[in-house]
Amino acid sequence: PPPVAPQPVGSIPAQIVDAGDTVAVDVAAYFRDPDGGALTYEASSSNAAVVSVSQSGSTLTLAGVAEGTATVTVTATDPDNLSAIQELGVTVSRPPATNLTNHSAHDLRPTWSPDGARIAFASSRDDNYEIYAMNADGSGVTKLTNHSADDESPAWSPDGARIAFSSSRDDGRGEIYAMNADGSGATRLTNHSAFDGVPAWSPDGARIAFVSTRDGNAEIYAMNADGSGVMRLTNHSAPDLGPAWSPDGTRIAFASRRDGNTEIYVMNADGSRVTRLTDYHARGPAWSPDGARIAVSSPLHGDYEIYVMNADRSGVTRLTEHSAFDGLPAWSPDGTRIAFTSDRDGNDEIYVLYVPAR
Repeated sequence: PPPVAPQPVGSIPAQIVDAGDTVAVDVAAYFRDPDGGALTYEASSSNAAVVSVSQSGSTLTLAGVAEGTATVTVTATDPDNLSAIQELGVTVSRPPATNLTNHSAHDLRPTWSPDGARIAFASSRDDNYEIYAMNADGSGVTKLTNHSADDESPAWSPDGARIAFSSSRDDGRGEIYAMNADGSGATRLTNHSAFDGVPAWSPDGARIAFVSTRDGNAEIYAMNADGSGVMRLTNHSAPDLGPAWSPDGTRIAFASRRDGNTEIYVMNADGSRVTRLTDYHARGPAWSPDGARIAVSSPLHGDYEIYVMNADRSGVTRLTEHSAFDGLPAWSPDGTRIAFTSDRDGNDEIYVLYVPAR
């Protein structure tokens, strides 16, 4: 008699998996070969940006990538190259924010290493603010600075070799410094009677944008990575704060009160063509690695929460929902997570959440 194609047996159950997690499904019980032949299996995802699939024999491993739904198609093939197909739906949910630090002191302003393996942050756990680094899962906390003055606002260089930060160690006001990623070799980059702080590296590592009050109120400046070539980028009677470079280095997002309340603006890297992005209170902009989205902190619905919007100001999505303050977002280099500061446990800690796919 001619060979008979494999047949489905029942239906493969739909699966739910958190973004960043995996689930294994053995599909052998959901197919049979009437001829008694051994079946081989292949599987594919309708949207690999939501769920990816790998397999070993009859076992599928479904990996949640980002919030959403996708269909996984499973093909069982017999020795005669006849096949049967089943589909299963997979829902990827966004897991709750994960607490990375847990200390009675304040931990804030996370910044990712370019390889995504480490997060630097400022902490008051030794009675004044110092710069620390930890693994991306919160383990392996290492103290990088040790000074009686406050060291704050770390920013990891694009090559991973240096961390810029602000410190009051030399003049009591606040200057920009840079050190090796292990905490050694701290070098002072600015030297001014005003406050200089909140450094942000350009994507090529050649320039550092920062906030300075050297003209009497907070403005955005930029300088070469060695501290030379200081250039003023904004010039407004209202404070301009929190510079963040676009991944292609052509634009800088920042927060400003120039229209009465704090909102997000973007300008060319030379300070020209200032454009308002939000028409609601927001601060702490952070550009996604692909340049398509910007994360902000906003009290749009009452409390400060983390939101993500498209870089053209469309498509605002709320990522956190908590009565506490959630702010100072920082994207992981792969664009799947955002680290942020929250006081939801009573004091400032570092949390991380997964970002839904666009």
